[in-house]
Amino acid sequence: MHRHPPSRHVLAFGLAALAGMVDALGLLKLGGLFVSFMSGNSTRMAVGIATEPTLAWAAIGLIGAFVGGVFVGALLARAAGRWRKQAVLGLVLALLTMAASLAGSAGDGLTLLMAAAMGAVNNVFQRDGEVSIGVTYMTGALVKLGQALASAVTGGPLFGWVPHVLLWLGLVAGAVAGALLFGRMDLGALWIACGWCGLLLLWSVRLGPLPRANYLA
Repeated sequence: MHRHPPSRHVLAFGLAALAGMVDALGLLKLGGLFVSFMSGNSTRMAVGIATEPTLAWAAIGLIGAFVGGVFVGALLARAAGRWRKQAVLGLVLALLTMAASLAGSAGDGLTLLMAAAMGAVNNVFQRDGEVSIGVTYMTGALVKLGQALASAVTGGPLFGWVPHVLLWLGLVAGAVAGALLFGRMDLGALWIACGWCGLLLLWSVRLGPLPRANYLA
């Protein structure tokens, strides 16, 4: 994260909060499956294969939707060039809006759209065609946190761990907000997520396009 300027850190923290909110809403609706955390879904799929095929198929559907979102988002990011961030966030907002519009209906389409949105959002931060900041999963951030703490106590940057903590806290705060909103609005709370995503899109527009020399940020 240290290669990104502070203005893009703000965007990353905001996206982590969005991911936490949407994942909490999906978890509470699905009763144990995730729309963002695919490692958890992979474990649930494996357990389901051994014990409960219906659970396995539900997990497979969410994993497929997530990967599909990553795929479409990556193609859009390539096509958008220097405006990659704005284009991908526009896609995420469209997917979340479609999901929110289905909040009062039954069926799996709603949560699959949520998973696709969470897959797509990982294309906002790329370096050399790969994710440079993962905003929907925190294992990598926590590993880097531990490494940065080790560096700090052995003569490295004293506060290099702070961005990783803030990224993790962003996801946690978003998840807490999602859980509280679910209790009041059920999946109607997705409209709040849409509003937050819209604000992040506006922030990305304010940041402007990526530098011509490279697409590092």
